[in-house]
Amino acid sequence: MEKKVHLIFSIVMSVFMILIMSFVVTYMNIGWTDQTINKWLESFAIAWLVGFPLLFIFAPIFKKIIVQFLSK
Repeated sequence: MEKKVHLIFSIVMSVFMILIMSFVVTYMNIGWTDQTINKWLESFAIAWLVGFPLLFIFAPIFKKIIVQFLSK
């Protein structure tokens, strides 16, 4: 069950964060044009391919480190 929760959490969190961040960065770089949505979705796709695996791999490691740090 824990692995399923981690997978679903990683998918939802990465989509949410990367969707927002890729829009903000795209908008800041090109403003609102007729290409903004296309560029945003292209940026999102690339960023998600990088961001999801990173979150999936490193979230448990960081969680463990933080729990150990806060337990002291």
